[in-house]
Amino acid sequence: MPEIRNPNLDPQGSGGGGNSGGDFRSLTTFTFLALIAVLAFQYFKPRQSGPEPAPQTQQQTTLSSMQQPPASGAAASSGAPQTSTALAITASIETETTVENELYRIVFTNRGAQVKHWFLKKYTDTTGKPLDLVQPQLAERFGQPLSFYSYEPALTAELNQALYQSPTTGELSAPGTLSFHYAQNGLDVVKTFRFDASYVVSVDTDVKRNGLPVRALVCWPAGLGDMEEFLPVSATRSPIRTISQFDWSIDGKHETMKSAKVSGNATLDQPYEYAAISDLYFAAAFLPQSPAQTTLVTLHNTVDVPSDLTNPTSQKKPDDVLGMAMGDLTGSTRLRVYAGPKQLDVLKTIHAAGPDGKFTGPSLEPLIQFGDWLGLIAKPLYLALRWLRNLLGPGAYNWGWAIIIFTIIFSLLMLPTRFMAMRSSLKMMRIQPKVDAIKRRYAGMKVNDPKRAEMNTEMMALYKTEGVNMYGGCLPMLPQIPLFFAYFRVLQNAVELRQAHWFWLTDLSAPDPLHILPILIIISMFLVTYMTPSPGMDASQRRMMAIVSPVFMGFLLWHYASGLALYWGTSNLINIALQLGINQSSMGKEMHAIAAKRAQKKTGSGPRVVQGKH
Repeated sequence: MPEIRNPNLDPQGSGGGGNSGGDFRSLTTFTFLALIAVLAFQYFKPRQSGPEPAPQTQQQTTLSSMQQPPASGAAASSGAPQTSTALAITASIETETTVENELYRIVFTNRGAQVKHWFLKKYTDTTGKPLDLVQPQLAERFGQPLSFYSYEPALTAELNQALYQSPTTGELSAPGTLSFHYAQNGLDVVKTFRFDASYVVSVDTDVKRNGLPVRALVCWPAGLGDMEEFLPVSATRSPIRTISQFDWSIDGKHETMKSAKVSGNATLDQPYEYAAISDLYFAAAFLPQSPAQTTLVTLHNTVDVPSDLTNPTSQKKPDDVLGMAMGDLTGSTRLRVYAGPKQLDVLKTIHAAGPDGKFTGPSLEPLIQFGDWLGLIAKPLYLALRWLRNLLGPGAYNWGWAIIIFTIIFSLLMLPTRFMAMRSSLKMMRIQPKVDAIKRRYAGMKVNDPKRAEMNTEMMALYKTEGVNMYGGCLPMLPQIPLFFAYFRVLQNAVELRQAHWFWLTDLSAPDPLHILPILIIISMFLVTYMTPSPGMDASQRRMMAIVSPVFMGFLLWHYASGLALYWGTSNLINIALQLGINQSSMGKEMHAIAAKRAQKKTGSGPRVVQGKH
């Protein structure tokens, strides 16, 4: 052993005289013997058995080292391998944790630290069970919500199949926090979920490989909502297909794209304030904490389902399945997830993060697609229906009664326009002989004859002189057209009307199961047309209108929301009652007398004379 000089000892002379060297050798020998004694004690002491590890305790494994990928700069150019060691953190068995508040019940699995079920307590499926936003067939094929998406298939598989360790299993009541940790093979992954009393769940993820961040996005792979068309044929399912779309907001501007136009596996690096996949009534929206650093991947798959869901043997055709993944460009993702109904009062309270990091950005309210210009009618209509329903109380049938009451009120408000139209029609009937005389003077001319313009000029001058508005008879119909489409928008987008009952109607947003309302509409429209005098329309044309229009509307409403048919049928019954009253008035009697005289003149029929036989 080489000699080590102690700087605190003063050498005596150039040769290091005295006994200082012997003292040091004695100290060295003593230290060596003490080290042997300590090692011998550690080797021969009795071993103590530790407690049995819990199923989810950290597994103590040997330290592993692996070569890191080359880094940028000088370290990468040197070509020297970089190694890191990490203690493996995994779970030994698969476990589940259920998080619950008054609105939802979410079942997490530690395999992949992802969601197996996302039940909405206030909404049910066709069988009456709580609605599960996770469709089992699609989840098995494309992945589960809040899983990971990366650009390396092997990495994605490991992230979503690994058994994560979590200190919480069993039941967890919101508000609360649920965390998962996995570390093995150089990977170190942490997922943290935070819950409150709302539909919003906060998600924080950190993925590192050999100490370097990995771009792994949080993923909602495949649709949500009813999606009962993907259930097995043997299962009870709705005959209505899910209509899905992709929504997003950049710089406060909301945009929508139909499912057929959404690209699959497209990476979009934009400052998304939120992005969402949604159907008519439910949405899953990602709201990043830092929109400026957001990356988004759109997912688009197809699954073959029967073209006629009521006939399992019908020809199959592909049905669109949308998904998305979102993360931060830095590799560490912070975002909020809204998974719930497209309910106006709820969505307007959820705001995206603003430039200051606070939730001052745009709300999720635009996810409800009432339309641009049509929304000016549809939204007030929805609010009026909801006010009436709340006024009536929370009864099962009160949405249907709200539609009926609103239709009655609207018809009464439109009564003045109806009388204006009747007066205009009466004036038109009075001057009809003069109109016919003008038409007879130009009857021999061809349609493209320039002199035909003179006929139109004469007729317009006649209308002006007599104070007749040739479009006055259409006044009652004009407001009903946008209102009809507004009703359609409300019934298609108001989640409150989903599965709302009214007597035999089990769902006001679905077609009439017994087709009673469409048949009633055909009969009532025929009666309204037959009872209403039509100036300038001959008998054959009137008969055609009395048949074609009711059949067309009945066929249309045969396949559309029964709530829409309830509105139209109620409106027709009110029109019948009003027309009966108008027909008994002096104005109505004069109109029918003129119409009868005109019909008699056209047919040339008069009092029949019966001659006796000779």
